[in-house]
Amino acid sequence: MDYVRLGRSSLRVSRIALGAMGIGAKSWRSWVLTEEESRPIVRKAVEAGINLFDTCDYYSAGASETILGKLLREMTRRDEVVIATKLGMNMGKAETQKGFSRKHIVEACEASLKRLGVDYIDLYQTHIWDPTTDIEEMVAAFDDLVRAGKVLYVGATDMPCWQFAKAFYTARLGGRHAFASMQNHYNLIWREDERELIPFCKAEGIGLLPYSPMGRGYLCGAARNKGTTTERSRTDDFAQKLFGRASDLKIADLVDEVAKARGLQSAQVSLAWVLTRHPTAAPIIGATRSEHMGMAVAALEVKLEPADLEKLEKAYEPRPRGGHF
Repeated sequence: MDYVRLGRSSLRVSRIALGAMGIGAKSWRSWVLTEEESRPIVRKAVEAGINLFDTCDYYSAGASETILGKLLREMTRRDEVVIATKLGMNMGKAETQKGFSRKHIVEACEASLKRLGVDYIDLYQTHIWDPTTDIEEMVAAFDDLVRAGKVLYVGATDMPCWQFAKAFYTARLGGRHAFASMQNHYNLIWREDERELIPFCKAEGIGLLPYSPMGRGYLCGAARNKGTTTERSRTDDFAQKLFGRASDLKIADLVDEVAKARGLQSAQVSLAWVLTRHPTAAPIIGATRSEHMGMAVAALEVKLEPADLEKLEKAYEPRPRGGHF
């Protein structure tokens, strides 16, 4: 396993992260894995040297945090792993149970600490962005959590670049702890952040933690080519809304072509491409079988040739300006 600094920080994370959206309760999503189904996947990740594990309070209404925390306590030491979680989505019916008010940030953090069974969270991140957020209040609340020792680093997920920049500079110029990372949607068929967000992160030393590096399975080849679907792809209306343009299909076919020529899996080629993109620290993999972890780790050894990169990138068609968060 390779390890890199998370952006400008001195925190060293594995080049692959395990995402825990698929760990929790089937009552939340039909494709989610139970504790026993998740155990071999987490074990494989730990054995492979992966030290970054990403979850969220919203996943399975907190069950993802509970199960992930329990499995990590079984398999490794607290000081050997980096636990990342998120907040912001509605955790109840009340207006105070969502967003980024000081009240919700503090209460959500306490709840996540209890579910994870830890004394501190390594990386605490915003989740689905609320554009009406008072950024100064949010930055101050995150900073208070760091100063209290309950959070070590703060990060963000999918935000308009201007608001992300405002939050970053509000913290930096105010002597508070600024975002160390950005968890963004990024893969060969969704590259919209190359316009503003990624250049900003590169300039300011902010580490990228791309999610859906394989397009939620669209770039994995087999299911698409055979006309079959997994339970997740069948029920994933988010992916169905995002992917499926003619250019997306063309790129997916090119991924398959490169993979076949190199004797690789299409998923490995897709992941290897994301790993080439600076300042990517660790793409987040949502494995549903333990062999997926082996595939992902093997992708670290894949070196795409310049001709491969040109072939994979030239067919991309930018989308109209706008976001999906």
